[in-house]
Amino acid sequence: MTSSPVSLLEQDAVGVLRIRNPPVNALSPAVVQGLLDGLAAFERKPDLQALVVHCEGSTFVAGGDIASFQDPAFSAGPLNQFLGRLEAQRRPVVAALHGTVLGGGLELALACHWRIAAPNTRVGQPEVKLGLIPGSLGTQRLPRLAGAELALDLMSTGAMLDAQHALAADIVDELSDGSVLEAALVRARDLAAHPENIRRVSTLRVDTTALRPDFIQKARAHAQQQPNYPALDSIVTAVEAAIALPFGEGEQVEAREFAKCLRSPQSQAMRHLFFAERQAAKIPGLPASTPLRDIRSVGVVGAGTMGCGIAITFANAGFPVTLVEATQAALDRGLGIIRGSYEATAAKGRLTAKEVADRLALVMTSLAYDDLAGCDLVIEAVFEDMALKQDIARRLGAVCKPGAIIATNTSTLDVDQIAAATGRPADVVGMHFFSPAHVMRLLEVVRGAATAPDVLGTVMKLAARIGKVAVVSGVCYGFIGNRMAEVYMREAEFLLLEGATPAQVDGAVEALGFAMGPCRMLDMAGIDVGAKTVIELGKTGGLPNDAAYRAVVQKLFALGRFGQKTGSGYYRYEGRKPVASEETSEICEALGRELGVARRSEIPADEIVERLLFGMVNEGARILEEGIAYRAGDIDVVWTAGYGFPDHRGGPMHMANAVGLAHVVDRLDHYARVRGNAHGYWTVSPLLRSLAAEPSVLSGPSRPACAFR
Repeated sequence: MTSSPVSLLEQDAVGVLRIRNPPVNALSPAVVQGLLDGLAAFERKPDLQALVVHCEGSTFVAGGDIASFQDPAFSAGPLNQFLGRLEAQRRPVVAALHGTVLGGGLELALACHWRIAAPNTRVGQPEVKLGLIPGSLGTQRLPRLAGAELALDLMSTGAMLDAQHALAADIVDELSDGSVLEAALVRARDLAAHPENIRRVSTLRVDTTALRPDFIQKARAHAQQQPNYPALDSIVTAVEAAIALPFGEGEQVEAREFAKCLRSPQSQAMRHLFFAERQAAKIPGLPASTPLRDIRSVGVVGAGTMGCGIAITFANAGFPVTLVEATQAALDRGLGIIRGSYEATAAKGRLTAKEVADRLALVMTSLAYDDLAGCDLVIEAVFEDMALKQDIARRLGAVCKPGAIIATNTSTLDVDQIAAATGRPADVVGMHFFSPAHVMRLLEVVRGAATAPDVLGTVMKLAARIGKVAVVSGVCYGFIGNRMAEVYMREAEFLLLEGATPAQVDGAVEALGFAMGPCRMLDMAGIDVGAKTVIELGKTGGLPNDAAYRAVVQKLFALGRFGQKTGSGYYRYEGRKPVASEETSEICEALGRELGVARRSEIPADEIVERLLFGMVNEGARILEEGIAYRAGDIDVVWTAGYGFPDHRGGPMHMANAVGLAHVVDRLDHYARVRGNAHGYWTVSPLLRSLAAEPSVLSGPSRPACAFR
């Protein structure tokens, strides 16, 4: 059929099974059916000498169609049936590879008799990043070609190999500098003339001569140290089957383990995030055809830790950067930070000396705002002080050229007030990077009341160019992430006043898979930074009339305990290692007495988790009610990409869906009763309460109809 994404062409007595399913030629159900139909057509043409599998566009098949996994009726059976028939062909089958050959794409290539690749090709099995294992015989064919050790590593990490390494590993048979399709046609005709050279991977045995006797035992022990990622153990089981069992029996083991992973809550959460990240890039009301502004050069005001990280981010992406500070000493410190970062990366073998020199050459420094006049984008990155930011905004409004975008990196302050100070608010947007800016994936893009549509669209596209996951937020205190983090930190500090230790609070959420708990997180970010944020909020009248609110962080700040950088905060530090601090316990106990907070001898871990996370979910619901976030999935992306929320739980809103919104509401009401609710801390969001009251009718795997959308 002409509408099929797969067609069988004929070229010089060779069939070409061509896949055309932009943008990445994913193996959708339509593609799989087209492959089956195309192979059947080839089988009806005995005059064709061989078959070449080829993809149009910038890449070979870059994976399966993840959306089809959501269908309860999903089965890998049709694709696996095709791969079996393809490999069984008596006439040679050659894969012409280019771009990314990932997941089902690599499994398709492995079922061919010969693989020829362009130099830009990269191969991999990234299914583990979705909580899955390869489901179309990748666990069985890859070890037979590359060996069990490399295959296990590729499947367990999701890492990619470039063409040269894939060739050395026997995953690819040949490289071609010219047209990979033409080279594949030549190789196909050669194999047709020498059929003895045809190699069917399923008939090979895994070479175990260099394998340690305890290889599987150690691999399983390592996988079981990460119980939140059960796919790792399933990968070991499947590779063990490839080593020990005939291909057909290994196929059954893989199918069983794949089905188990597909149904797991971890995979459902990670697939939710996969789609949420892609949805976050879509802005309601902003047509894809919106003309964008051209960004070729970037200015950064402020050469502190954040400003330097932003400068590195853009230099890494090839943008010339002008870094402006008030004093030469500050500029020199900043340039030292940037140089030190690059040299540390080079020392780890991730950059060459030339790459370091090239990137440093992109960063120019200046004491004059006039040197920002030619920049297409200027980002203000000074500390959180509204008066200072407005002063800088006025300067930038005067000096920046017409059409330049002016961005503020504020993490909490009112972007509209900063934008108004420029005199050209349509050009202004918030670009909230997360520290360290050149490492963290998240970028909160804050849409002001006057932000022009083309400014928003330009920054969202730019985020992808600099390797960031961007989420749009409206204007409010703290935007999405820090507004919810304020609730998280509020309860953490109340728990400390009541008698919990920082290690107890952190340990409760770290047991769920958090990279670090709230106390360690703020110690690392800087208690001075956290305290100043609270102080600035107080200046605007935004704090509740509660003397105990965030009293701990303000007291630690007043005592000069700024966290890891000063050697003491919630913890004391031996180098970077946090150690329990008796002084912190004494500070919290004294504060509690002063503020009339009753001490408790025992606080259960379950209570800590509920107070920290369910309150945060409630704030997320308010953010949705107010239109600050477009989607619940956007909130989940913010928290998993920027705050260390475990991806295997899918983010706070997905987690709430999984445990049940009615349960969340019940516990919020419980804490309102037992803790009191004089300041509205436990008042349930109307949206959350209304969703929790809806009938729990399933709509997909384990997802209630009343779930956040």
